[in-house]
Amino acid sequence: MIVITSNHTPEEQLQDIIAVIEKEGLQAHVSRGADRTVIGLIGSVNPQLAAHLRQMKGVENVVKISKSYKLASRDFHPDDTVIDIRGVKIGGGNLVIMGGPCAVESPEQIDEIARLVKASGAQVLRGGAFKPRTGPYSFQGVGVEGLTMMQEAGRRHGLLTITEVMTPEYVDICAEHADILQVGTRNMQNFDLLRKLGTCGRPVLLKRGFSATYDELLNAAEYILAGGNKDVMLCERGVRTFETYTRNTLDLAAIPALQSLSHLPVISDPSHGTGRRELVEPMSKASVAAGADGLIIEMHTDPDNSMTGDGVQSLFPDQFHNLVQDLGRLAPLVGRQMSPQARDAVTI
Repeated sequence: MIVITSNHTPEEQLQDIIAVIEKEGLQAHVSRGADRTVIGLIGSVNPQLAAHLRQMKGVENVVKISKSYKLASRDFHPDDTVIDIRGVKIGGGNLVIMGGPCAVESPEQIDEIARLVKASGAQVLRGGAFKPRTGPYSFQGVGVEGLTMMQEAGRRHGLLTITEVMTPEYVDICAEHADILQVGTRNMQNFDLLRKLGTCGRPVLLKRGFSATYDELLNAAEYILAGGNKDVMLCERGVRTFETYTRNTLDLAAIPALQSLSHLPVISDPSHGTGRRELVEPMSKASVAAGADGLIIEMHTDPDNSMTGDGVQSLFPDQFHNLVQDLGRLAPLVGRQMSPQARDAVTI
């Protein structure tokens, strides 16, 4: 249920409304939009409370939300969420590009890639320190040491950083080193992890499970939002289908569909979505044309010898550079603008 008030409603009246809600043992989440303020009620609402709220000063309407995800829905937050990290804006018509290797391998490797990502015009350096792999004998990442390597490379070249976190126990250490925390497809419904991310103080990129519905993805995002973290991005990274030519099937329809259902930014992952280097460029452009708020793309200086074995989907540096330049020209044609690069500063 949501309570709708005008933006001209005095703060004292808003606090009176919130006090009534919290007195009933409910959580009150406030969202201030361009024209109205919405208070979301989390918990089981007594019909008598709804009637009482309708009569309070400043209340324009009380609306029941039928969706199981309430904070993630556009009913609660009609305006696009815009996440601002050191000047890099994600959402609200901005286009952000995240690039880098599947995994951090060495200080020299990640520093050189960071230099190339910066030179291309992208804003975020990606790299995994912990790698969830299908087989237990595959390379699992270099761990906490990799976080330090990527943090230093990001600082040196004025880039934001994003890395995957796999367990609740590692959320705090990852948050100390990275600007954005990523939840991989296998962990989309790791609810203990999602709850922890709700209190981590860092933006979260939540990847869609490879067999998850839109509803399941948005409910997973709800766990993070309900914990108090409003800076959540949804990521379409391809789903499992009967097709074997590509690694996954990139669901481009998910981009406008999720944007109609939710106010959260939607990022596309054409690297995992296709698993084929030659398809990354066209599907990146198609994602932007479909309205994506950003892209997360694998790039490696020596993809054929990458330690993860995912080199077949990684772009070479010149391909990544040319793609980012093309996307900068494409963005204005579809109502997007390239987000500026991060201000040169130490990771907050």
